[in-house]
Amino acid sequence: MGTKLSNRENIILSLQAISSNKLRTFLTALIIAIGITALVGILTSIDAIKSSVSDSFSSMGSNSFNIRNRGINIQVGNSGSRPKSFPQITYSNARQFKEKFQFNGLVSVSTNVFGSATVKYKSEKTNPNVVVLGSDENYLETGGFTLAMGRNFSMREIEYGSNVVIIGHDLKERLFKNNEDPIDKTIQIGSMPFRVIGVLESRGASMGFGGDITCVIPLIKARAMPGAMTRSYNITAMSKKPENIDADIGEAIMVFRNIRGLRTIQENNFEIVKSDAVIQMLMQNMLYVTIGAIVISIITLIGASTGLMNIMLVSVTERTREIGIRKAIGATPSVIRRQFLMEAIVICLIGGIAGVLLGLIIGNIIAVVLGASFIIPWNWIFLGLLVCVLVGMISGYYPASKASKLDPVEALRYE
Repeated sequence: MGTKLSNRENIILSLQAISSNKLRTFLTALIIAIGITALVGILTSIDAIKSSVSDSFSSMGSNSFNIRNRGINIQVGNSGSRPKSFPQITYSNARQFKEKFQFNGLVSVSTNVFGSATVKYKSEKTNPNVVVLGSDENYLETGGFTLAMGRNFSMREIEYGSNVVIIGHDLKERLFKNNEDPIDKTIQIGSMPFRVIGVLESRGASMGFGGDITCVIPLIKARAMPGAMTRSYNITAMSKKPENIDADIGEAIMVFRNIRGLRTIQENNFEIVKSDAVIQMLMQNMLYVTIGAIVISIITLIGASTGLMNIMLVSVTERTREIGIRKAIGATPSVIRRQFLMEAIVICLIGGIAGVLLGLIIGNIIAVVLGASFIIPWNWIFLGLLVCVLVGMISGYYPASKASKLDPVEALRYE
């Protein structure tokens, strides 16, 4: 009963001491809040970006793969190695594969026509950052795209290479103001006119992988545009049954090796990339970023805990006489120690709660700017509050121990 009363008194005395020194409490809590803001803010933005990237690629599913003339490599800093590069995949290679590869699924062929085109409509004009792709009738489905308006290419348009185009969501917003219907309107890609037949649903920025500033034109038309002879074509195969993906990849390798004229002893001169390989590489590299963010936040919190310890030591010195009075009326060293520890923990929690809220807001602002969605990272929030308690205990232990060891007689004489 005495212990419970003593603990209750310690909490009351701690709150009284904190409220009577508002400026000191504010400055101390601010130091902790900065450290927790760094921890929660950075990790929140990383989680939001990871979630958005995962959502963007999940639409492609795990049942498709690409045949390319080079590997993929997403790296942070200087880590990782350069992707392999092989002879280009010609239109003839891609067409033969589409004809010969017999499996229960879809095959599409596409190529990058321009990587930085300018698109115009009347007086409206985009920045020179529009990606123009040439594709066949299956590209939208194998790429995980959905039409928000209009239609896909007809077989006649694919066969004759008509001047028709499917545009991304952002292009519609930039070129067609006041909710003007873009369907059947003529836009200019570079200097060439194209009739809009469809608009893709928004997939978000997602670190540049959204496709919202993309124009898709018929593959035959793409072959007639400048630079056709030097382009490499991408082949995408999507299986109807995800469980058969490995067997389908094995058959695809065999078919494409025959098309390339490779002998048995020769290695593949092309790359097979599964649709979920990109997100796996992204998540692996984001792990390094997360570890770096945690290390930076820990360094910040070490500085914050040092500042807290100094302020608590000053508090012990200022309250020496108070400590002497408490000891004179029967307070034990353990009671004094718990009181100062409680003060440090409460101050840390005040700063921690403020830091969590600020970190949550800042992290999500950064995420939204980068095209990610709002997220509440409960794990990081609880971790931040737990760190606050630990910082309070570690930072407050030495000042509390010093206070508990003061001689009551000398403390009462202190001025």
